[in-house]
Amino acid sequence: MGYKEQLDLKKLPKHVAIIMDGNGRWAKKKGNPRIFGHNNGVAAVRDTVEAAAELGIEFLTLYAFSTENWNRPRTEIDALMSLLVSTINKETKTLLENNVRLRAIGDLNTLPKLVASQLKGAIDKTRKKTGLHLILALSYSSRWEILNAARNLAEDVKLGKLDCEDINDSVFETYLTTSGIPDPELLIRTSGEFRVSNYLLWQIAYTELYFTPVLWPDFRREDFYQALADFQKRERRFGKTSEQLVTNMNVNS
Repeated sequence: MGYKEQLDLKKLPKHVAIIMDGNGRWAKKKGNPRIFGHNNGVAAVRDTVEAAAELGIEFLTLYAFSTENWNRPRTEIDALMSLLVSTINKETKTLLENNVRLRAIGDLNTLPKLVASQLKGAIDKTRKKTGLHLILALSYSSRWEILNAARNLAEDVKLGKLDCEDINDSVFETYLTTSGIPDPELLIRTSGEFRVSNYLLWQIAYTELYFTPVLWPDFRREDFYQALADFQKRERRFGKTSEQLVTNMNVNS
């Protein structure tokens, strides 16, 4: 029996976030430049998006390009930006056909004009779709996001739009780029690295973490199903005891 058959479709996470890692190492193993790995990683994206959409998962956030990635060699950055444009052009029709809505988070003003234009076009075209929300984290880092939110919050306090006493978790979250998006219940990182790399630090406070040695270009829907099956075996307590959870379940049943 495969991992998909093990899944309880009523207990799937609403939001899954993924750190797509290992493209460079995958290419190096095959004696090719790093961009070869990024090119082949597109197939993993397609397979994972299709699997999430078919299962009825509502939100899928992919860490596509971090603010730290701008420090990579110029040739690799240019190749990645070109790949992003071509992928958006190729996949927009498929997103529309599969009722997928494209969204993006991050410091999008730093993207090259052509990338920003193509991204905005795809976002606008899919805006009314009601299925899976596919969210690309581009030029994104969590520290940037939190600092940006703090600056905007401070500015609104300064202008008298908000009182300091009114600031709480819910208010602060409205200043994040993920405003209106539920926190991920599951974070998947490929390639065998055990870190979160400045990704959704505020949002993953109670997220289950899943690490797999599979390099991203080799990641397929069966690997995705395996991560979901592992997630469903875990007990999510949110600071409560197991006994409290059982009591609450009995009260609500």
